[in-house]
Amino acid sequence: QVQLVESGGGLVQAGGSLRLSCVVSGSTFSSYSGAWFRQGPGKVREFVALIGWSGATTDYADSVKGRFIISRDNAKNTMSLQMNSLRPEDTAVYYCAVGSAIATMARDYRYLEHWGQGTLVTVSS
Repeated sequence: QVQLVESGGGLVQAGGSLRLSCVVSGSTFSSYSGAWFRQGPGKVREFVALIGWSGATTDYADSVKGRFIISRDNAKNTMSLQMNSLRPEDTAVYYCAVGSAIATMARDYRYLEHWGQGTLVTVSS
């Protein structure tokens, strides 16, 4: 059974930084594409960033491009999201997810089979 556990969420002031981590167990992490999604209060779940199995392919939502960096360490079964220059509108529950689809498909949540429980990020103004 594949399990994903996120950590690193919390309260931060606007302009600050946070680093989210996602540890994957129960399967061969290096064979999966991965992604981060978020769901803000009263909003639908939205794509944030994706990464291919080797880390060579990455993509970002326009709203976070230039501020967030997705990365992975296959030796440690870990995927991370470095979030810089945070804004109040980044406030959300952040979810990591992995799937066997190719990297570009990870932008669509329907192609990701395994999800974490989420970690809350709150950005104060």
